[in-house]
Amino acid sequence: MRQYIYLLIALLLVSCNGSKDDPELDMGHITFHFTHYADDDLLIFDELIYTNAAGNQYMVNEIQYFISDVKLYRRDGTYQLIEEWKDIHYVDTDLLETQSWKVFDKIKPGGYDKISFVFGISESKNKSLMFVNPPERDMFWPEVLGGGYHYMKLNGKWLTPEQQVFPFNFHLGIGQIYAGNVIHVDSITGFVQNYFEVQLANSSFEIGAGDTLQFEIRMDVQNWFQHPHIYDHNQWGGDIMQKQEAMQIGCENGKVDVFSILRK
Repeated sequence: MRQYIYLLIALLLVSCNGSKDDPELDMGHITFHFTHYADDDLLIFDELIYTNAAGNQYMVNEIQYFISDVKLYRRDGTYQLIEEWKDIHYVDTDLLETQSWKVFDKIKPGGYDKISFVFGISESKNKSLMFVNPPERDMFWPEVLGGGYHYMKLNGKWLTPEQQVFPFNFHLGIGQIYAGNVIHVDSITGFVQNYFEVQLANSSFEIGAGDTLQFEIRMDVQNWFQHPHIYDHNQWGGDIMQKQEAMQIGCENGKVDVFSILRK
C-alpha cells in the first residue's frame, strides 16, 4: 500500500513541476481593437455632417478592409510576424465581431519598439478565391482588374456643387496601367500593387509572462482625404477602381496618419 502512496506523490510532483515549466505560462498575448474616428470623435455613420480638406460635405455608410502581416519589432533588432492561425484580419464597421482580433500567436516577453502592419494584402498572398465564405469573399477584386481582393471599401455619399447627393466608393486595391488615354479593360498593359506598410508611431510596449495586452488601432477617416494630398470627390467622382492616380493618393495618405495606436 505504501508503494502506491509514494507513486501517487511522485506523479503529483511531476504534474506540478510540469505546470510550472509549461511554456504557455511564459508567453504573453495581444488583442487588437479597431475603431473609426473623424478627427477627435467617433465616426457617425449615414449622416451628411463631415467636410473634408477639399470642402466636400460627405457621409460614410460603411468601411470594410484587410490588415495583414502584423510585425512586432523587438529591441534586439528582430521581429515577430503574426502568422499563426491567421495572418490576414478583416474589419467591417457593420460586423462587431470583426472589430476585435485576439491574436492566436504567443508573444515572447520583453520590450518592443514598434508595431507595423500591411494595409491590404501583399502580392504574394492576394490570390483570387482564397476566401470562400462571406464577408471576406465579398471583398473580391475583379479578375480583369488584377484579381485578388479589395484592400478597402469606404462607401459613402457627398454633396456636389449642384447640391446633389451622389454616392462614392472610395475603394483601394490593385491598380491598372492603361495604354493611351482610354480607360478600358482591353487597354490594360500592367498592374500596380497598391498595398502599403503602416508604421504605427508611439507603439512601443513591454509585455510580461502571462500578460494580455489590449491595443486600439484607430482609423481617422478624415485623413484619407488630406496629408499629404488633398482628395476632392468632385474631381475623382464616385468610383475609383480604375483610376490609379486617385488610388495612389489614397494609399500615400494612408501611410501618413490615417492610423494610430493606443494602449487600452
